[in-house]
Amino acid sequence: MKIVGKDAEAKLDWKALLAAFEAGHALPQPDIKDLFVYRGPDTVLDRATWIDGLGALVKVATVVPGNAARGKPTVNGAVTLYDDATGELSALVDFHLVTKWKTAGDSLLAASRLARKDAKNFLLVGAGTVARSMVQAYSALWPEARFTTWSRTRATAEAMGLPVADDLEAAVKAADVICTCTMATQPLIKGDWLQPGQHLDLIGAYRPDMREVDDQAISRARLFVDARATTIHHIGELIAPLKSGAITEADVIADFYDLKSGSFARRSDDEITIAKNGGGAHLDLMTADYIVRSAG
Repeated sequence: MKIVGKDAEAKLDWKALLAAFEAGHALPQPDIKDLFVYRGPDTVLDRATWIDGLGALVKVATVVPGNAARGKPTVNGAVTLYDDATGELSALVDFHLVTKWKTAGDSLLAASRLARKDAKNFLLVGAGTVARSMVQAYSALWPEARFTTWSRTRATAEAMGLPVADDLEAAVKAADVICTCTMATQPLIKGDWLQPGQHLDLIGAYRPDMREVDDQAISRARLFVDARATTIHHIGELIAPLKSGAITEADVIADFYDLKSGSFARRSDDEITIAKNGGGAHLDLMTADYIVRSAG
């Protein structure tokens, strides 16, 4: 059994991770099961999957928003990998390393197909760990990217060391790519702020009671998800507009299992695209497998 720690990060590459994702999505679609346990704002998320030809994974995460005030990580947990043939425990991989690269890599893959190649102005809505990871990830494909951040707490945004936006509406209107990575339960971004040609990566919402954009934003954009199985009936970002009638399931154009067909793609420079990052266990497995192989 291998134990892979944070020191493996020096051997990782964002473009190589995207190649691993594309290879993983060429394998049979997996069984994926999620278990949520709640204590007020706190969550235990247990995710498991088995991809035939790759292996199995169990990832347990605890999400405690109050940890930010304690100076501790909001998200913690453990990742275990199992051999595809025998089911034996094959590796323990650092939870934070897998989570960072899976979460950022998920949205980077979407942006690589949906954001304009000439995008330069990137807005980060939220200024936590995920936002910092997205700066690294986007920069791998857009080396001339200019980043601005917005947070409900200005001091948190300033700690990013990037230009800070005071007016969220104006910042959204000026951006080419908008990345939301917050713990919002009510929409922060309104559809009538969106401009032709923009791409949005929605990361933050992971519970049925969470969302970051309103119904109008969802209905104005061409809508994509990383996996239909882990988003459509699981996350408030889609549950709410489906319930209100703003969209139907048919409005979800493609997920990553449609990459090969070419349907996960931008059609013109003027259209607005949204990709919802659900971050299922199958993506954790693809990421953890890539990390283990890269670590040697």
